Amino acid sequence: MDGERAVQQGETGESEGGEPAGRPVGHEGTRVDVTERQAWSVDGFAGLAVSLLLLGLGGWMTVTGIIDADAGRGGIGLIVGGVAIVVLGLLLSASLTIVAPGQTRVVQFFGRYVGTVRKPGLRMIVPLTTRRNVSVRVHNFETNELKVNDADGNPVNIAAIVVWQVADTARATFAVEDYEDFVAVQAESALRHVAMSHPYDNAATEVTLRGDTEVISAELASEVAERIALAGLEVIEVRISALAYAPEIAQAMLQRQQASAVIAAREKIVDGAVGMVESALAQLEQKDIVELDAERKAAMVSNLLTVLCSERGTTPVVNTGSLYT
Repeated sequence: MDGERAVQQGETGESEGGEPAGRPVGHEGTRVDVTERQAWSVDGFAGLAVSLLLLGLGGWMTVTGIIDADAGRGGIGLIVGGVAIVVLGLLLSASLTIVAPGQTRVVQFFGRYVGTVRKPGLRMIVPLTTRRNVSVRVHNFETNELKVNDADGNPVNIAAIVVWQVADTARATFAVEDYEDFVAVQAESALRHVAMSHPYDNAATEVTLRGDTEVISAELASEVAERIALAGLEVIEVRISALAYAPEIAQAMLQRQQASAVIAAREKIVDGAVGMVESALAQLEQKDIVELDAERKAAMVSNLLTVLCSERGTTPVVNTGSLYT
């Protein structure tokens, strides 16, 4: 019975729990496992000289063989040898390639990756190969301005500038379809995730998008680098280029910020006024200028706080009588 059950499970592809018996090929199984290595290449000028020499020698042999054949002196061997040497010279000349500074050549031999040429100049590589140009210069682009909700649920518009370059030309060529488009999509995805993980602004000590740009940029660079590493790309720098509340709540948030600023200013004014009142009372008592009871102290404190905390200039009222009836 156990054997029959195993056979049935193997035919249906299901386990006892109803799940597929074989593990499907996931993301790890579809990833291209190839890394950059150096391709064979020599100085192209030497190869150019050899190819020109072979073409000249082969042409001379072919012409000489044709002349000898017309004269009835044979010459078939010279013709065959000359044609072979010409074909060899053409193969060598076709294997010449020019590599500009900041550029590389990814070399394939009948579809198989054989290496990458990074040394600039005229180079001779393996004949009968295809070459793809991959730039290793520093690239930068600005993401689209995205509208996302921050950690507090407020909609914000945010954009970033990503500076990156190709580190592994083999992975950039074979691991993804278009590595430039891959960087753009992954950068926007990482930007959305980071923006949703932090509030735009908050009075607490937590990290905010507006107040901790260095921390946010470092976190964003780390996440982008992790996402694009499988394509052989590396991040040099990521910076927030645009950050603002969405238009539909911008006015309300501006009023909230203004109210917070007014409250903070008032708190500072009151703290300063209380300190000045304390200092005034202490100096009056210390220098024994006037003796104030509790009621007079309360009146003086009220008057001083009114003068110091008022937004407009106060008009003093001079009392020429006594405080007591």
